[in-house]
Amino acid sequence: MKSRTDRRWLIVLGTIIVQMGLGTIYTWSLFNQPLVELFHWKLNSVAITFSITSFALAFSTLFAGKLQDKWGLRRLIGVAGLVLGAGLILSSQVSSLWMLYILVGVVVGAADGTAYITSLSNLIKWFPERKGLISGISVGAYGTGSLLFKFINGSLIQSVGVSQAFFYWGLIVMILVVGGSFLVREAKMGQAVQTLSASVQKDFTVKEMLKTKQAYLLFVIFFTACMSGLFLIGIVKDIGVRMAGLDVEAASNAVALVAIFNTSGRIILGALSDKVGRLRVVSFALLVTAAAVTVLSFVQLNYALFFACVAGIAFCFGGNITIFPAIVADFFGLKNQSKNYGIIYQGFGIGAISGSFIASALGGFIPTFKLIAVLSVVSLLIAMTIKAPNVGNPKTKKKSNHGKVHNLSPETQAS
Repeated sequence: MKSRTDRRWLIVLGTIIVQMGLGTIYTWSLFNQPLVELFHWKLNSVAITFSITSFALAFSTLFAGKLQDKWGLRRLIGVAGLVLGAGLILSSQVSSLWMLYILVGVVVGAADGTAYITSLSNLIKWFPERKGLISGISVGAYGTGSLLFKFINGSLIQSVGVSQAFFYWGLIVMILVVGGSFLVREAKMGQAVQTLSASVQKDFTVKEMLKTKQAYLLFVIFFTACMSGLFLIGIVKDIGVRMAGLDVEAASNAVALVAIFNTSGRIILGALSDKVGRLRVVSFALLVTAAAVTVLSFVQLNYALFFACVAGIAFCFGGNITIFPAIVADFFGLKNQSKNYGIIYQGFGIGAISGSFIASALGGFIPTFKLIAVLSVVSLLIAMTIKAPNVGNPKTKKKSNHGKVHNLSPETQAS
């Protein structure tokens, strides 16, 4: 019979498999030009697809927690995997933009977001004593899926064409997500107590969370972090060519650099947040981001400076989106984590579409970078001063040998 520790790490493995399958949607840029060449659509029109996907992904997280309560986690992830795979498989038959928007944009995005937030939040519940590390592993797997499938999907497009590539991509993703769901087990939280610093936290409902100023301040920080990273990811090649004077081949290397530093930031900063404090790490990441976009705005770029700024922003973006699920759990409790984080996560969806609109309104890269610098400084000040909601100090604290209050894991409560 497997020990409880073995069971927990099987759940980690299942979540990693699921998240790797979900992360493959970040290879979308590979499909833009082949679709333009096949159907003679405008590049901008095809590229909008991923903006729709990102928005649908974020919007679906608002409802994922309620679906989990109704269906159960394993069934919900399994169904999401089937829908996600089916959406991509059916995309192999599209011949119009509006069908592409519906299938890859709405269907795939919503299924991806539903499985993403529920599997991530569930894993954090299994390891409440290591929220940052576990969040880093899960979100890092999402980034790794993107990195690996840049080669897999690129090879498929070259060998079987863009339409058939959708078919095989959907089949592989369906196997990964549905297969991983069989290893996932839902955590039952019961009456666990949460902590941040020395104060004991209760489990906030969504309504209770929305009555606190902290929810809105965290949203501002998360929106800023997401907009800076997502805007960079979408235009990094163009920045290299236009602002640093690089040739297309050299600038293209920045795409791989973003993926590498984005993934490493998720793992390194997530684990570090458990040791030195999450808001300290977020403050550091915002400071680095502010410095990097300021350099991009005011300094004449060369090869080294360009890549240093890109690497810094990507690293901090990856770290921030990893740490935030744990911050929401620290502030508002684990019991309603999927629902509460789903609200804050709307900063991702709004951030995904805001960068491009702001750049169009302000007239280019540099004014947008200047605005991001200002927002990063504002968010830095918030991160340095924000405190968890004060809900008193219940008598039901559980102390460790070091006199600190710790979360009770699902297994501890069951024993």
